[in-house]
Amino acid sequence: MGILTKRDGHVEIVTVDFPPVNALPVQGWFDLAETILKAGKDPDVHVVVLRAEGRGFNAGVDIKEIQRSAGYDALVGANRGCYAAFGAVYDCAVPVVAAVHGFCLGGGIGLAGNADVVIASDDATFGVPEVERGALGAATHLARLVPQHLMRTLYFTARTITAAELHTHGSVYQVVPRAELDDAALAIARDIAKKDPRVIRAAKEALNGIDTQQVHRSYRFEQGFTFELNLLGASDEAREEFLNGR
Repeated sequence: MGILTKRDGHVEIVTVDFPPVNALPVQGWFDLAETILKAGKDPDVHVVVLRAEGRGFNAGVDIKEIQRSAGYDALVGANRGCYAAFGAVYDCAVPVVAAVHGFCLGGGIGLAGNADVVIASDDATFGVPEVERGALGAATHLARLVPQHLMRTLYFTARTITAAELHTHGSVYQVVPRAELDDAALAIARDIAKKDPRVIRAAKEALNGIDTQQVHRSYRFEQGFTFELNLLGASDEAREEFLNGR
């Protein structure tokens, strides 16, 4: 259990494994961030593949950890951890390929939305249920996957969208059967890894440099409203309702 790594040639495979649903604890987010950034700094790594074990790619933060913690330490930790992990995917010196299966929710959207390439299995669904958890966040990253008005509709309703639908928008590069997901992600990663790493690393930096969306600042702005909602009590009530309804 935790953040696992394996090397395939010049491809670093980073696996998230936090049963049962890959809802990461605070330390898990920081560990993921450190692992991805470390891989990018390794000159022998040309591409990172981010994948997960279990029922789904990512279910966001560990709400139980937040609720059983006194004060706001766990909440602040989760927010800072997510910020670090999402930023690590974006800032990684080499391209990051996200291999998404099952559910990709909340924090999962932050990871996939900041990835350079998204490959998904045909059972994958994407969504941001934050409004039903008394929080805000990851609209920045959802907006990188769907057009503006669709993003707002999905955000306000907490509905999900399928991998096939995202494929029509061009944000998911390829949709494959679940059993073929890892091979498909590795295939595109190996294709990139064959290129001159000096050029690919420069390309990653250049593409980030011309990005019209300042993902770090806009996500941090969203997080400020989550703190407000917690101070108002709305977040705690929503989290308790979610946990009691499970």
